[in-house]
Amino acid sequence: MKKIRITVMKITEYKDLMERYENPILHTCDMQPGQVFVANGWEKPDGFCQSAWDSLSPFVMTLAHGGENIYDGWMKNRRSAMIACNDGFRPVSFLLEALDEDAG
Repeated sequence: MKKIRITVMKITEYKDLMERYENPILHTCDMQPGQVFVANGWEKPDGFCQSAWDSLSPFVMTLAHGGENIYDGWMKNRRSAMIACNDGFRPVSFLLEALDEDAG
């Protein structure tokens, strides 16, 4: 099983939707663009958002098991995927990349 590098690429906020639909909350996403996590196979990295992991984990699992070419040529790198978390107010885009080293 391969290790998977997960890089935070972009964080978007839809303030109009937040103001209209979201209850005020004190704590939101802790992710920062450029932040990197490494998943050992299918295991969620320490400190990684559970909600984001729920969105990414099927793709991490596929890449960790050697899967390639997700969605038939969608990515230039066949061993990668660009996936966003399911937060409709502040989605985070993640680049997933299979590494050559195996998870231990």
